Amino acid sequence: MANIALVDDDKNILASVSMLLEQEGYHVRTFSDGASALTALTAAAPDLVILDIKMPRMDGLELLRRLRQNGDLPVILLTSKDEEIDELIGLNAGADDYIRKPFSQRLLLERVKAVLRRADPHKSTPAGPDAREALVRGKLALDPQRHECTWDGRPVRLTVTEFLILQCLAQRPGFVKSRDSLMDAAYDDQVYVDDRTIDSHIKRLRKKFKQVDDNFDAIETLYGVGYRYREA
Repeated sequence: MANIALVDDDKNILASVSMLLEQEGYHVRTFSDGASALTALTAAAPDLVILDIKMPRMDGLELLRRLRQNGDLPVILLTSKDEEIDELIGLNAGADDYIRKPFSQRLLLERVKAVLRRADPHKSTPAGPDAREALVRGKLALDPQRHECTWDGRPVRLTVTEFLILQCLAQRPGFVKSRDSLMDAAYDDQVYVDDRTIDSHIKRLRKKFKQVDDNFDAIETLYGVGYRYREA
């Protein structure tokens, strides 16, 4: 089973969530602050990180940024119910998903299972025809088996969710994909996300590609409709 790191300064959450995950067969490591978690997770990366935003020494958003400098392991953020701005910042920083506190154990398990399935292309359900085959669209090259993305031969590091959204768009250049269809491609049916989540992932995708090509404009927005990939 997968190795999961749980980072939260709330001892009750550490105890209850780790017990829940271990009952499901997962191996769990717990940390009560971001600084100690960063050291341990950099040395031995888990399959998934669940981290709280508000923590001492190093908050969850800073930990997320540091982790993203070293790799693209899946991350689920835990946020307070009234802190929507943190959700947006977290998604823009590269989080794969977020859960608002207080949350049900069933919801947490569904989100964990969904993110882990999306992270493993050999086990996850394909997002469409030939979803596991390498895809080349102009300067873009996607290899789902290796989770590799390049633009004009230069590597672009994407999270699992970003990769699945881009793959969905690039499979049919010129065709508009609604936010609902992108949600279906990147998330399991049991997991609900709103339009803002998809918009944040698209914004993050554009930012990453512009870091390797200032003229990148292959992802187009059709306001009120959705997005499409434009093959140059």
